[in-house]
Amino acid sequence: MTLNEAELGIDYVITDIDTGGDEEMESFLFSLGCYSGENITVVDKKKNLVVSIKDARYNIDPELAGSIHVLKPYFE
Repeated sequence: MTLNEAELGIDYVITDIDTGGDEEMESFLFSLGCYSGENITVVDKKKNLVVSIKDARYNIDPELAGSIHVLKPYFE
C-alpha cells in the first residue's frame, strides 16, 4: 500500500520508493531519512500529509506520498 492509504498514528515500515526514475525526488526523500526499512508514521491528513520520520515531522503532498510504499508491521 502507499502512504496515502496509511492510517493515522500507526508506525509503518517503508518497503519501496517508486518515483518513476526521478533521481532528484529519490535523493530528496533519502535526505529526509525516507528509504527502505525505515519507520514512518502519518501524523495528520488534510490537504497534505504530515509524517514523522526519525523524530522529525514533514509536510508532503499526496503525489509524493503515493510514491512511498509501506507495510504495517505485525506485532502480537
